[in-house]
Amino acid sequence: MSLISTVSTVSTVIDLVNKKLGQGISYLTFFMAVITFVVVVLRYGFNLGWIAMQESVIYLHAAVFLLGSAYTLQDDGHVRVDVFYRRFSEKQKALVNLLGTLFLLLPVMVFITVVSWHYVIESWQTLESSMESGGLPFLYILKSFILLFSITMLLQGISEVIKQSLLLMGVAK
Repeated sequence: MSLISTVSTVSTVIDLVNKKLGQGISYLTFFMAVITFVVVVLRYGFNLGWIAMQESVIYLHAAVFLLGSAYTLQDDGHVRVDVFYRRFSEKQKALVNLLGTLFLLLPVMVFITVVSWHYVIESWQTLESSMESGGLPFLYILKSFILLFSITMLLQGISEVIKQSLLLMGVAK
């Protein structure tokens, strides 16, 4: 198996994993909307409220945005200022994407991974829970989303480097 074939396969596997994760996570937006609706109806219609229900919306929100980011990157859905970019050829776009990934995305994701590692591990060691009475006892899971975010984005960044490099080399991907 050639090197190009191997790295292409690595990129394909990373893309598949992040695509499945992103598609699965996207269903959480429905539950987030339903729970938010129930919280509002209970609070303003019946003067009732549960901290755990409100916190569950926060957990779902974090999951959707942090765990769906790699899929959004893969789908080229992140916001960019494309005053010049939209007029670029495919190879120029590939070069911009490659340089942006190498010098911006990957270093930032490595930094977030390193900085959050101890933060998340410490939370798991104490099985940290909400400080609110009646809150969810799974704060360590919420904090884990930060680490999962940086790892999935790092992997997707590697996949993007592979794809953009292959495009620049004129190898079909």
